[in-house]
Amino acid sequence: ITDCDWSSDVCSSDLTEKNNTLTTDMMKALVKTIEAKDPYTNGHSIRVAEYSKLIASKVYTDPMALHKIYNIALLHDIGKIGIPDIIINKPGKLTDDEYHTIKEHTLMGEKILSEITSVPELINGAKYHHERYDGKGYPCGIKGDQIPEIAAIIAVADAYDAMTSNRSYRSILPQETVREEIEKGIGTQFHPKWGKFMLELIDEDTSFQFHQ
Repeated sequence: ITDCDWSSDVCSSDLTEKNNTLTTDMMKALVKTIEAKDPYTNGHSIRVAEYSKLIASKVYTDPMALHKIYNIALLHDIGKIGIPDIIINKPGKLTDDEYHTIKEHTLMGEKILSEITSVPELINGAKYHHERYDGKGYPCGIKGDQIPEIAAIIAVADAYDAMTSNRSYRSILPQETVREEIEKGIGTQFHPKWGKFMLELIDEDTSFQFHQ
């Protein structure tokens, strides 16, 4: 078994050739377009990509596999480009209808990324990163190991960044609080394997460098 076995549908011998068709710089340009809609999420996608790569590096060491994880995580929120600004920027609690609309960014992301046929794995991060280990997530309500591994990694990285970033409705949470929330979600919201690796990263970050 090699590091490239981290996901049966992601790593292959032609990774280098595929990655050349869509560079990380091009992806970052797309991300800036999305994040321009909401000043509070500035840098969110890049941080989630970095955290996802760090989490995955607890298991995998192959540079190309880790680079692929980074790129997939980088575009996990691409579907938000189709969500109305008034919802994206709303400072208060969303209505049920607004929440339903914002959840559609996962399927919008799938639709957008399906056009990149040379790298079909990009879809997994965008579509499934809000699925939960207990099956109570969206858009499909899949659970456990039904969730693609890359999406399970992104899910915990995404939650971590959400708690350690300034938002329109609150400031950065203390590191101890963030750790407690991640630990509480292991086995329900988060895959136990990747949730525990996130806890390890938090414990290693004694000076709380991992935040916005």
